Amino acid sequence: MSSHSTADADSPERTSSTGADSPFRHERTERDAAPQYVLPLVVRIEKAAPPARTDALETAARAVLVMLSDERSLGEGEWAEAMRDWQDARIRKVVRRARGAEWRRASELPGLTVTTDAATAAEVRVFPPVPLDGWPKELAKLQVSGTDLDDPAEPSAPDPAHPVLWLSPDLEMSAGKAMAQAGHGAQLAWWELSETDRKAWREAGFPLAVRTPDARRWQQLTVSGLPVVRDAGFTEIAPGSCTVVADHPALRR
Repeated sequence: MSSHSTADADSPERTSSTGADSPFRHERTERDAAPQYVLPLVVRIEKAAPPARTDALETAARAVLVMLSDERSLGEGEWAEAMRDWQDARIRKVVRRARGAEWRRASELPGLTVTTDAATAAEVRVFPPVPLDGWPKELAKLQVSGTDLDDPAEPSAPDPAHPVLWLSPDLEMSAGKAMAQAGHGAQLAWWELSETDRKAWREAGFPLAVRTPDARRWQQLTVSGLPVVRDAGFTEIAPGSCTVVADHPALRR
């Protein structure tokens, strides 16, 4: 796919390349006439040991990257057609939660599970895109609400050598919504990178951080030329809201 610079979320903007038919405009475009697909992500939230919020956000972003770079998503791979159909329409992602038997059933479906190594470990399973109204029954039953997670401690300062997905300090988002936004930001960064930089990021295991800057830093980031996610307004927040800036070292100017 050609380089993209701006994003609608539930669909993902980089300000230089918002064509009239971009998948990342919140205004209606020709892409809205195409069959609509969604990338399902399921986060494991057990009652006794829910993941930390930041771990869940970072794991969701990595899960999107793992799916984008998996050989089954590329070329003639078994998921490639679904991935192309999804990216030809709106780039939607929906996060649902599961526990116990729900998680075990979801884990039996084709997809990829990504886990953090942190003490507050998060597990996220990402599935090949499905039609917007054609979810597998095992996933359709899962709840979207109930993903309100907390961090037990303030996240540490991010490593400046690694990518950082900066969340807007001005918006209130549930953990599920923020996970989808982090995934959009990671996807925008991926699209903007050269093949060499993609390979290096993949081979390093997709290190990244999700953090919330202060208001001054956020204002600087949004005009820095880095990829910016603008929400399509399907859920929770107003259309066109700037939610994430994707700050990858290879994209800094």
